[in-house]
Order: sequence, then C-alpha cells, then structure tokens
Amino acid sequence: MSSSSNKKVAYYYDSDVGAYTYGLGHPMKPHRIRVTHELVTAYNMLPKMHVLRPRRASPEAMSAFHTDEYVHFLNRVTPETAEELTYHGTRFLVGEDNPAFDGVFEFCTISAGGSIAAANRITSGGADICINWAGGLHHAKKREASGFCYINDIVLGVLELLRTYPRVLYIDIDCHHGDGVEEAFYTTDRVMTCSFHKFGEYFPGTGTQEDKGRGKGKGYAVNVPLKDGITDESYKSVFEPVIAKILAVFQPSAVVLQCGSDSLSGDKLGCFNLSMKGHAHCVQFLRKQNVPLILLGGGGYTVKNVARTWTYETACALGMEDEIDPVLPWNQYFEWFGPRYRLEVVTNNMDDLNVKDGSLDKVRVTALEQLQSLACAPSVQMQDTPRESVGQHLGFAPVDEQVPRDDLDEKLAQHARYVYNLQESDTLSSSSPSSSEDEWDSDSSTSSRRRRVNAASASAFKSTPRKRMSLLTGQYYDVPVHEAGYEHFDYGKGGRRRFFQSSARWDEDFKQVLVGKMGDSPGLPRGMDLGRLMERGGKTEEDGDGEEWDEGMAVDA
Repeated sequence: MSSSSNKKVAYYYDSDVGAYTYGLGHPMKPHRIRVTHELVTAYNMLPKMHVLRPRRASPEAMSAFHTDEYVHFLNRVTPETAEELTYHGTRFLVGEDNPAFDGVFEFCTISAGGSIAAANRITSGGADICINWAGGLHHAKKREASGFCYINDIVLGVLELLRTYPRVLYIDIDCHHGDGVEEAFYTTDRVMTCSFHKFGEYFPGTGTQEDKGRGKGKGYAVNVPLKDGITDESYKSVFEPVIAKILAVFQPSAVVLQCGSDSLSGDKLGCFNLSMKGHAHCVQFLRKQNVPLILLGGGGYTVKNVARTWTYETACALGMEDEIDPVLPWNQYFEWFGPRYRLEVVTNNMDDLNVKDGSLDKVRVTALEQLQSLACAPSVQMQDTPRESVGQHLGFAPVDEQVPRDDLDEKLAQHARYVYNLQESDTLSSSSPSSSEDEWDSDSSTSSRRRRVNAASASAFKSTPRKRMSLLTGQYYDVPVHEAGYEHFDYGKGGRRRFFQSSARWDEDFKQVLVGKMGDSPGLPRGMDLGRLMERGGKTEEDGDGEEWDEGMAVDA
C-alpha cells in the first residue's frame, strides 16, 4: 500500500451515463455524474489519476448476485412492456420508485461494470483508491429493484474483492439505510457492513441496532441510526470512534465507502445537516488508514450539491483538497452553481435532534459494545479460484454459443426455473415459528436449523401481508399476493416439492416410461409418454394443450 501522500488513484467514467433519465419529475438524475465529471475536469484532476472507461457488466456478471430471471427481465423490459412483464406492477419493479425507463439495462451495465472493474483494479494492485461515482446503488435486492436502484453494483464489487481478500468492510454514509448490501451479507463474517443513516418513519424502514447479523454473521452488521439535523461535529463524534474500532477489531483487507450525498444539508429527500467538508471528512479519515479503498456514489438529489461534494471528495482521494480553489472554474454547467459559484455546501439552522435528546451518545455506546463483543478478526482459508475455464483459456467458445438452444430446450429451462422458484417453503410446517436468536448459536445441526427457519418464514408469510415502503412518498402499501395471477409471491401456501419422488414408472407392457396415475381398472395404465409430457411442459392432455401452458405457466427468466 502506498504512503498516505502518494497513492495510485483510478477514476472510472463512462460518458454515456449522463444520457439516461428516470423520467420527468423523478428525483434521481443520472446526469449528476456528468456534471461531476465536468467539474473534476475543470479542476484539472484527470491528469493526476488513471482515467478509465469500464467494461460494461454482462448479464452473467450480474447473476453472481441477482437471479437469472430478474436480470433477464431488466434486459427485456421497456416502458411499453413493463405492465405485462411486472405482472401489473407486483413483481421486479414494485411501486413508483423504479420506473422502467428507456435504456434501464444499459444504465445498470455501466453502474455495475464500474464497480466490478474498480474491485478488479484493487485486487490486482493497480490502484490504491478507485472511484466510480456511477455506482453505490445500495437498495437493489436479489430479485427486485428498490429505492431507485436496479442492480446492486456494491454487492457485485464486494464479491470480486472476496475472491482475493479474506475480509471486506462496507461503510454507508447515505442518508438512507444500506439495506440491500446488509441483506446480501447478513449471514457471513467475511463482510462487515456499517451504515450511518436516518431511522424512524423513513425509507426503507430498516437499520435498527438490534439488526446485528445472523448465523456466522452475527455481530458483523453494524447500524448507527440517527435523527434529523445531525451536524458535522456530531457526525464526526460517532463516525470516527465506530470506524476506528471496526478497523481494529475486524482488520479489513479492503474498504468500500458508499458516499451517498443525500446526507448533505439542503438535499431534496434528505434530512441531515452536513456540509460538504463534513461529508468529505469520512473520505479523508479512511484515506489515512492506508487500506485499499473504493469510493462509490449513491443517493443525492440536489444535483449541484452532489457535483460539488463528489468533486471535492475526488480531490480528497488525490490528497489535494487544500490546493484547489474554492471559487469554481469555468465549466459547461457553470451557471448551475449560482449565485455563489463556490465549491461549498453550507449548513442551515435546523436543530440537531441527536444532541437535543442525548440519543447520539447512546447510539455510539451501543455500537461500540457490539464491536467489543467480537472476539477477533475472522479468518478464512483462501485458495486460488480460476477466473476462466480451460476451454475459455484455450479460446474455445462456450457450448451455449456453439449450439444454440431450440424451442424445446428453452421451454424446459423456463419451466424448470418456474418450479424452482416455488421451493421457498419447507415441508415441516409443524415446526415452531417462534425460534429465538439463540438458536443460531446452538449446537443443533445446520439442516434442522434451516428447517425451523424456513417453516417460521413460511408461517409468517401466510399470517402477515407483504408491505413495501416508497422512497418517494414514504407510504406503505400492500402487495396483492393472494389475488389471481399473483401466485408467484405466495411461497408459503404449500410444501416443498419432492423432485425425486416421481410418479414416473417403467411399464412392462408398453416397454416405456409412463407418467401419471393408474386407471380405474387394475393393470390399465392411464399415463403419458415421458417425451410427450416434456414437450408439453409437464402438462397432461387433461390439463389442456401446450399453448395454454405457454400463457399460464411461462415466467420471465
């Protein structure tokens, strides 16, 4: 690792990222990344960095975390087909936060590609600090979009880091809780997540200090819930001791910092009172720790303040924040920064509720006590993982590229994915749903523990309706899982299917495999040829013809 004053910095930027729009009136503006780049260019920072255009993430790379059907959906969806492909707004894109805008998949490939490339650059030793302001979309879930985020580039980048490093620390200073990243690594001790966010009737409604992880990951999810109006001094008083303790206890091999700018004063959707320098202090503090660092974007809905802050934090990564002129140089968007035309985001006079009621001290003490309870830095056995197969290394094309699938292959694969997604519940519905947190620390077997948890989740699913919170409105709304056409959400209504307890049998009279029940008369089989059954996607003649199955059973994958 280079010294604190001389670090190799890589800066990832794709000029196409500013061309996308979520739609008229939507607060998320990808154009802010273009404005930031213009300001970084005007300050003549580019010659001091390795400026790179990242390779766009492939669907295969995205499926390292996201489900195949969700990635395939994003690759196909358009504003015209969104209603049909989302099952009338109840799947993949739920609510109004995540519209199916033109080019949504290309936008995701740019965002995810930058974070993956940054992780690879860090692990190869090509840079000490990598910057991807197009990344940081921390709300995206494994199989659905959330909070303006479609593909979770952070999780994809961390997974790349874990190929080389035993431990990775993720820090989130966005005003909203980094729920998507925490959820992805909630049960592992190789990734510690630490989120500083507003909590209390605020999107996404998660991130209490009782959420500490589960299983092997118990204690490795750190949440610092804050209240409105937190200032630079208050933020520093909780950020520095908590992060210093994490670095001492967890000893991360690399750090990923999500620099969401909606925690700045005056943000359209935020409620904190941080100045530009107060926000950037987090970058400065981590830069001094001499740990490989990745800086990502995130929230931020007052475009001019986002551009100012990310430009200043780019200067902090270069160690030249004291050298740049606070008076903005001329640039393409110069008039956007009036009337002051300065590189600053000033605070306002809102009250700091964290100090008023003394809650900040309690939050700090609770977080430090959680970290104190961790014994030591977890270790993991590392071994070299080939990044490509022997065939790819020798230049041979994958089998799927040599021989394209025919219609039958596609139909069978489609049906298999549909059946697989129904396997979320467990057969032991009689297990008690009130399993305590201590059961994860007991000596019971992993299989029985998994059965109890699955049964509990299935029971909870049936007893409570699924609710979602909107980032735009802050309102909760139900997902109509029990209405006709939305059965794919109702995972809890049946037990897990037994794939190896089949009704297929060998018939001595017909000398072939038959599938189906025996007829009324003994010895008279009432079955169907296995090949014909597969061609019909698992439907018998009594169930209708194959075309009806195409319409009723097909799923997007």
